[in-house]
Order: sequence, then structure tokens, then C-alpha cells
Amino acid sequence: MLGDVLLITEKHLLAADGIIKEILANKKDKYIIGISGESGSGKSELAHAVAKGLRKHGIFAKPLHIDNYYRVLPLERTQWRTENGIEKVVGYDEYDWDTIYRNINEFKQGLPSTGPCVDLVTEQVDQLTTDYKNIDMLIIDGLYAIKTEGVDLSVFIELTYHETKKAQVVRGKEPQNEYRARVLEQEHKMVQSLRSKADLLINMEYQLVKA
Repeated sequence: MLGDVLLITEKHLLAADGIIKEILANKKDKYIIGISGESGSGKSELAHAVAKGLRKHGIFAKPLHIDNYYRVLPLERTQWRTENGIEKVVGYDEYDWDTIYRNINEFKQGLPSTGPCVDLVTEQVDQLTTDYKNIDMLIIDGLYAIKTEGVDLSVFIELTYHETKKAQVVRGKEPQNEYRARVLEQEHKMVQSLRSKADLLINMEYQLVKA
């Protein structure tokens, strides 16, 4: 996302080092990593740290933030969720999976690929084009990233929204009100249901462990 604030700390770098070791041990062409976790848990920071760390090994990895792929535009989402029932609509089906899979297939084929990119300043959606010709790996991060079919390595961050309130505020997430609380609780239920899909876990102390 344009304008996103990344707060990369030592814990992200240490976890990234462990993930990179796992990647190098199982490396193959057009490798795909998925990183899931709740709001503020450090998904984007971890994806960035892994991508930067892989450069030291001559590997070019591109983060793909699936929070860019909501079907309903940012400026319309609060009203749409409220009118349709937060507990009914918040979840997997909010995302444009057809476009996500099109962009993933373009990565696999090494083609130029155009997809949505949210500008957090204007809350509008731009279109961003990436040439995947020389990109070796894709790092998909987002609430439901490890649900994506074809992921080679799935990472799940166990921190819940209760533990990440400070990070949510610092990174300029939606204001903490009743609406936001209901959204976070529904996301919590949906995200936690994906834990069993993980190959690696980031525990409450942000340590990397085998699932």
C-alpha cells in the first residue's frame, strides 16, 4: 500500500532470518511464501524483512499485499459492511480472488502484471504494474494470505488484535470505535481458523517455531 508505515525491529529481522533459512533449504523456481496474521501483527514488516534478506542470497522477492484487493473501495467499505452486516460480510469473500490469482499466474509466467494498490493518503485505489521477468519469489502477506492456493511456505503470526493495539494506532489504522472493534473480532475468527494451514508459526514472543 502507498503511504504504509513499516516499523521493522530486531524481532522482525530475527524471524525473517529463520524463514529465509527454511526457504533456502527448499528453494525452487517461482517460490511463493504466504504470511497471515491479524491487524498490526507485523505481516508487512516481516514480508519486507524477508524480501530484503533474500537479496543477500541473490534472490529477488516481491511482496504482494492482498489488502490491496478488497472488492469494495476504502471510502465505501465502512458503509457497505455496516449495511450488509459486519459479522456476515467481513472475511475471505471481501477480496477479489480472481485478480489475486491472475497476478500470481503472471508472476509464475514472468510477465508484466497490473494490480490494485491502495493509496492510504487519498484512500483511492491506483493500478500498479510490476514486471515479474526477473522476480524469483513472491511473498503474499495479508489477513488470509495462507488461504491462497499454491503457496509453498505458509507462515502464521499468532499475535491477536488484543496484543497489537499499539501497532494498529501507530500505523494509522481505522479509529478505535465500536465499528472497528466488531471488524477486528470478526477478522480474528476468520484468521485464527487458518492456523492449521501453517508450516511455520511466529509465537506470542515473536519467535519462529515449526507448526
